[in-house]
Amino acid sequence: MGDVFKALADPTRRTILDELTERDGQTLFEICARLASRHGLGSSRQAISQHLDVLEAAGLLSVRREGRYKLHHIDTSPLEPIVERWLTPGKGPT
Repeated sequence: MGDVFKALADPTRRTILDELTERDGQTLFEICARLASRHGLGSSRQAISQHLDVLEAAGLLSVRREGRYKLHHIDTSPLEPIVERWLTPGKGPT
């Protein structure tokens, strides 16, 4: 769960997840374009790629190849233990 919290600690990574929630299955180029046009983030493709690697390592996104493109998909399953721990009445740390 620590990797999830570290991944979510960065505002750029949270914005990337917001974008994938709105439109799942984007390429690196699409993500960069949306971050620049909608959020004014001028991060390099390399920087965004590194953010995507952190999110993938935390299990918050998956990557699927389609031809020469890599499509990034959000995966919210690592958030379920957090929700269950703190938002479900009667549940506590296990």
